[in-house]
Amino acid sequence: MRMLDTESILEVLRPVQDPELQKSLVELNMIRNVKVDGGKIGFTLVLTTPACPLREFIVEDCETAVKKLPGVESVEVEVTAETPQQKSLPDRQSVPGVKNIFAISSGKGGVGKSSVAVNVAVALAQKGAKVGLLDADIYGPNCPNMLGLKDANIMVKGDKGEILEPAFNYGVKLVSMAFLIDPDQPVIWRGPMLNGIIRQFLYQVEWGELDYLIVDMPPGTGDAQLTLAQAVPMAGAVIVTTPQTVSLLDARRGLKMFQQLGVNLLGIVENMSYFIPPDMPEKSYDLFGSGGGERTATELQVPLLGCVPLEIALREGGDKGMPIVIAEPESESAKALVKIAEQVAAKVSIAAFA
Repeated sequence: MRMLDTESILEVLRPVQDPELQKSLVELNMIRNVKVDGGKIGFTLVLTTPACPLREFIVEDCETAVKKLPGVESVEVEVTAETPQQKSLPDRQSVPGVKNIFAISSGKGGVGKSSVAVNVAVALAQKGAKVGLLDADIYGPNCPNMLGLKDANIMVKGDKGEILEPAFNYGVKLVSMAFLIDPDQPVIWRGPMLNGIIRQFLYQVEWGELDYLIVDMPPGTGDAQLTLAQAVPMAGAVIVTTPQTVSLLDARRGLKMFQQLGVNLLGIVENMSYFIPPDMPEKSYDLFGSGGGERTATELQVPLLGCVPLEIALREGGDKGMPIVIAEPESESAKALVKIAEQVAAKVSIAAFA
């Protein structure tokens, strides 16, 4: 019988693959710190994201593989994560300390894009990721209100006021135009000024070390999207839509725009998929139609990341500044948003290894 040692443990774990990357955990250097104490085996499993949706399955596969070795009495797996750095591009300027940047966008307004962005950001932070949120909806910045930061003051550092320190709540760092203007003040800017403030939010903010910088885009296919795609190496974009035809038509345009700009499409989120009345939670109503997101995703060959139901608590959470993934984590919409956050994190990891 072969003696239990580090080499034998790695050998039996070599066939175990990361389900998303479809590569050996050993070859990806995801198995570390192997310890053998008689029949007691321990090692560290280093995932590519703290929000890994298949964490339990990977751990189970590892335990099953090691227990096949003669003499193994117990297996202890310590799970941690190291989010991979997105590849740099020669014509794009990375943001120092930020590993992955992805956009959450929509073809039209009113589909709940900011609500999805805020809840995905908070869900990732709850999983242990370091998260920033850049509110790039310069004309209609709503993220501070949704994150409970409407009364926050963004800090300006440096003698010339050149460095901004983000506001912070629920584990998420936030920068928004709303911090720089009065509540009722309209932003009446042409494209070049919009381009300038987005670049300032990218490069003149003290973001620190981030696993994910999420950019909440304005609706449409305009200057903000073009600026972001041309400025930084992006991990991808998420398109938010509702099931109704008008929203889906605009979502397709937004999706095609990112494809033309060479940005990876992480997938589609169908928001307001159905309404759940609070007094009859067992019932649901398709207020805006049904199946539109799934059909569009199939036709355009991009993943459907998830469907978020319309619940009164979701709207209340945004108004009160307490995202539903925190306010009512057991609600159907919160569960859907957490799963979407996990799917996005997995797709971002895949993009980093592509």
